[in-house]
Amino acid sequence: MDGNGRWAKGRGLPRIKGHDAGSKAVGECLEACQEAGVAYLTLYAFSSENWKRPVAEVEGLMFLLERFLQERTREMVKKNIRLLTIGRTDELPEKTRNHLLEAIRSSAANTGLTVILALNYSSRVEIADAVKSLATQVAAGTLSPDAITPELFSQHLYTAGIPDPDLLIRTSGELRLSNFLLWQLSYTELYITPKLWPDFTREDFCKALEDYAGRSRRFGGV
Repeated sequence: MDGNGRWAKGRGLPRIKGHDAGSKAVGECLEACQEAGVAYLTLYAFSSENWKRPVAEVEGLMFLLERFLQERTREMVKKNIRLLTIGRTDELPEKTRNHLLEAIRSSAANTGLTVILALNYSSRVEIADAVKSLATQVAAGTLSPDAITPELFSQHLYTAGIPDPDLLIRTSGELRLSNFLLWQLSYTELYITPKLWPDFTREDFCKALEDYAGRSRRFGGV
């Protein structure tokens, strides 16, 4: 969800105002997903690298996340949306973590759209954590190295039990993966739009789905 800072700068506003506008775009995206019958939506909300940003901006992002969870949890439960998270969320501020855990608990029984928030997330760290988990089993003698397959490796990622993404939507015209789901995106279709995230609407999301529907996915085959 790129472009919040540039959106704010172009309007002479503080960067946090761009993040605030971006959180509203999330609401439109959720509605579009439900209307289209999308089963899983993963939102890259806060990367491990984002801690390097100015303290005031990071604190503002945590506040916006807390506000989003407070305002949206009841609505998500009512609309049959289940919330999950990936990343090292134990390193988030306690108040933020508590709001997150409450939202996850409240929506756990829902069976509709699953929304996955990537928070304090780094795909390289995720892969390293999976390697450590497997290495521990090998060292303990409970797993043979020959038994390690791509399928088994996937079961040790944060996304275990979640299908690999069919479509990656990247806003603001950026042409990179930015340490996001590097293993899971192996055969994912990419959709790049120059629109900044706060300007990304339900109609833009539907346009991305239409573009995806016209593609032929061969997964390395003929």
